[in-house]
Amino acid sequence: MSDQNVHRAGFTSSGITGGSLASSLMSHEARASGGGVRSGGPTATLQEMGARSSTHSSGFTSSGISTGSQASHMMSQEARSHGGGTPRGGTTSTVQSI
Repeated sequence: MSDQNVHRAGFTSSGITGGSLASSLMSHEARASGGGVRSGGPTATLQEMGARSSTHSSGFTSSGISTGSQASHMMSQEARSHGGGTPRGGTTSTVQSI
């Protein structure tokens, strides 16, 4: 995953770009959670990465998630909290897809 892809999706240092994939994701996540976007969720995670331009070192790569990285730790935590698997549309799968 590159900073450029995250920025193109609408996650920027200026915030989420209106009409972008990022704003659509944020809207969907807010509706699903009753009106808010949770800390640590897909939208918040991607926005933090976009604002900091820090995706290159996170461990999300075009070849998959790097062993021992922040991404692998995130995937492990999410899998434990969901009984052993990472859910479709969850933080790990959303960030990896972008």
